Amino acid sequence: MCNLIFRNSGLRYKIIQVLFLMLFFFMAGPAIGTESGTMESEYPELAQGFFKSARLETMDDDTLLRAEGFTISKSEIAVAIEGQDPKIRQQLEKNLIFVLEQETIHRVLLNEAQKAGISAKEKDDNQVIQALFENKTNGVTVSDKEAESFYRSNKEMVGGAPFEQVAEGIRHYILQDKKQQAVGDYIDDLRDSVQLRLNQQWVKTQSLLAADNPVDKARRSGKPTMVEFGATGCVPCDMMQPILDKLQKDYPEKLNVVFIHVGEEQVLASRYGIRSIPVQVFYDAQGKEIFRHTGFLAETEVTKQLAKLGVEK
Repeated sequence: MCNLIFRNSGLRYKIIQVLFLMLFFFMAGPAIGTESGTMESEYPELAQGFFKSARLETMDDDTLLRAEGFTISKSEIAVAIEGQDPKIRQQLEKNLIFVLEQETIHRVLLNEAQKAGISAKEKDDNQVIQALFENKTNGVTVSDKEAESFYRSNKEMVGGAPFEQVAEGIRHYILQDKKQQAVGDYIDDLRDSVQLRLNQQWVKTQSLLAADNPVDKARRSGKPTMVEFGATGCVPCDMMQPILDKLQKDYPEKLNVVFIHVGEEQVLASRYGIRSIPVQVFYDAQGKEIFRHTGFLAETEVTKQLAKLGVEK
């Protein structure tokens, strides 16, 4: 595997009451603070991360997000993407919801660091957050059994070298992966405890831009989809390429096969939570993620996952 660094029974109303409410709504128009569901219910393809349970409501044009203790405006998001490489900036401008989400996580983590007593003295924000992560992952370790099991499963990817020669590198890789997972779990827990509200009109506009990519188009096609996130020159990625080519020939009408080069689509890869490559993600015909795997995936295993989606020759 190759590592990456980047930087997912209301009350029943009588018919007359419903008609009255609808009439009132269309006559009066939406008011500031009017709610309209959550990101997960309205935009499931964009609700894989911190905004999953965020509520949508009508806000003034400049306010994009409200949370306990802070708000984020359009101008602040514009500043966040200034100075970026033109190619990356173009990707970010199509994924401003993702930019807003990252800025929100940043601020929430700073608040959590302050609660934990981590001083910001002589440290920038990123150092403060890193210190918080270190506190949360201090107890993460890698056992000999885990390292040996990883080696047995990926022996061909280390060129068949003896375990003793690659043990240290394997332990380091597993440790970093486990720490990333622990941090991800911690952020997921924070998501469930923080009440976030988003500008529903802005999200509606941005959702159309964010969906203009090969992955989301395939997920909306009505066919099952397999996406490979990888890069050329990555050994297990290159090993996957003949399998992808064969799938395209074997299932031309039944399956979308999409390859995303993470070096060229960094923001999209980040949106989909890609930390190491290759990653294979399987979606059903409704676009729901069913299975995700990191590393080389043999053709027999790919076929098994496709069968679960009802894709057969």
